[in-house]
Amino acid sequence: MKVANKLHQFFIRVPSPMYLGIAVLIFAASNSVTRKIVEIGESHAINGRNPISLCNVLFVGNICALGLMTLIFYQDWQRQTLKALTRKDWIILTITGILSGAIAPALIFAALGQTNVTNIVLIGRIEPILTLLLGVLLLGSRVDFWAIAGSLISLAGVIVTAVLGSSSQMMTMGGFQIGNGEIFVAIAAIIGSIATVVGKLQLQSIPLGIFTIYRNILGTVFFFLLANLLYGPHHFAEVLSPFLWQWMIIYAAVIVVTGQLCWLAGLKNATSTELNLASLLNPIAAIIMGYLILGEAPTLAQYLGGSLLFVGMIFGFVGNLYQAKINRLLVDPNPRDAMETAIGFRGV
Repeated sequence: MKVANKLHQFFIRVPSPMYLGIAVLIFAASNSVTRKIVEIGESHAINGRNPISLCNVLFVGNICALGLMTLIFYQDWQRQTLKALTRKDWIILTITGILSGAIAPALIFAALGQTNVTNIVLIGRIEPILTLLLGVLLLGSRVDFWAIAGSLISLAGVIVTAVLGSSSQMMTMGGFQIGNGEIFVAIAAIIGSIATVVGKLQLQSIPLGIFTIYRNILGTVFFFLLANLLYGPHHFAEVLSPFLWQWMIIYAAVIVVTGQLCWLAGLKNATSTELNLASLLNPIAAIIMGYLILGEAPTLAQYLGGSLLFVGMIFGFVGNLYQAKINRLLVDPNPRDAMETAIGFRGV
């Protein structure tokens, strides 16, 4: 008991930025780790099928995440709270759950099989840009020079990466050759931004635990049914493979559980500045992880696009600092906004 109390006191004393830093590093590695364990599964095929397929990783990873989120947020699931939700609330919850909990992550996993991690990271940065634009159009959000300039520069970086840095099968769009993997990432970003804005517009009164767990359950079930419809019932034939689960236990322990717990612990006392800095550093860390884990060296197009994105994110960071100083919001950001901070793929 004394040991447990000492550990508890130790974890309480760890500053929020350290927890956020650990979470950012873990989330940054998630794309590369996912690709790596899928490659390991390819060399251990069962009946000609990869037991650690991208679909199996997404499905099992979401189940592990559901277990963790249930332990954290179960108190939000009170009968009186659920009764207070209207039919409109459930409809919007269902739509956002399918969009952000099933379709968007499925597209990211599909992209992982067709293009390199660096492209996924860089093009995925279009999501906060679109969220900002939709926020202005639908929520009446006010933006300053820094936000506008940062978004335009970042958008230029995304376009450069998508058009010049494609590494997957090409598709012609508007006279430009763009890879399928890059298109999947862009669509996932669009879906994610729409779900985020709809959530801000309609779901702010719904407890975070109900929003998170319902989205996870619905997304997992919808993805399972959709994959069976598209690929047949045999698609998840190896989902109970011991080889899959021995790797998924490691994946879940590090990427899902440790990453999410560090993120939640960091959010408790994090300031808006610290969250913005985490969002800024994540793509840089993800590209470094892609090089260390997969040996993916950035191409010239990725260096150019990434540089533009980095400059745009710095502009946005400066703008956020300025707005936070004006509004005195340096402490205690909105919990929903904090949870949904755009730091890229988080492993589930």
